[in-house]
Amino acid sequence: MIAGEPPIRDAATVVLLRRLPAGPAVLMGLRGEKAVFMPSKYVFPGGAVDAADATAPLIAGLPETSQQRLTQEPRGEAPIDIHALAAAALRELAEETGLLIGRSGGPASDWPGYAEHALSPDASHLYYVFRAITPPGRPRRFDARFFLADAACLSNDPDDFSAACDELSHLHWVPISEARALNLPFITEVVLAEIAELVALSGDGALCAPDTVPFFDNRGPTPRFAQIA
Repeated sequence: MIAGEPPIRDAATVVLLRRLPAGPAVLMGLRGEKAVFMPSKYVFPGGAVDAADATAPLIAGLPETSQQRLTQEPRGEAPIDIHALAAAALRELAEETGLLIGRSGGPASDWPGYAEHALSPDASHLYYVFRAITPPGRPRRFDARFFLADAACLSNDPDDFSAACDELSHLHWVPISEARALNLPFITEVVLAEIAELVALSGDGALCAPDTVPFFDNRGPTPRFAQIA
């Protein structure tokens, strides 16, 4: 940790991809103008890992390739908590958008939405595609892992945001070809470019793990870029 800097917290973000007749789109929302972190910016749903995420029940974990890659480049001596990252991604998606990725027949969940529909969160549809650590000099710093999921795996209506909290406004499906015209954080622009390439490679087929995971490493005073294979 750099002296005088806020601690770096683990975070998880979900990029939901929806294949529409007009072309592929991603779900984005607008952060409030008074938000401490990235105010007035369009972002993907996501947030910091909570302590309870480590023991949150999941009916299935992340795909094997994603799990293996998440173990690489630990920030310190402590191992990376893969389960907590997967749970945080699904929890934040549900809280900020009201959208659920789950199945019945698994362990009971007390998360809003999942509990009402008797669903267990399912991380098997999430693919680890990007990692970025917030640079020094920001009011908050996160070690964010980005997960890509196909909206076809959603358990509820992809256009129903009635159960969303108020952290993100103007939730809507943005065509990838138009998303970069929005007011975006730099790292979101980079992630969008990576997603566009993955979508082009997949065509109309199923999503899968990318060949490598780009990593913008700003944990120290000198930025570093790596590819996690």
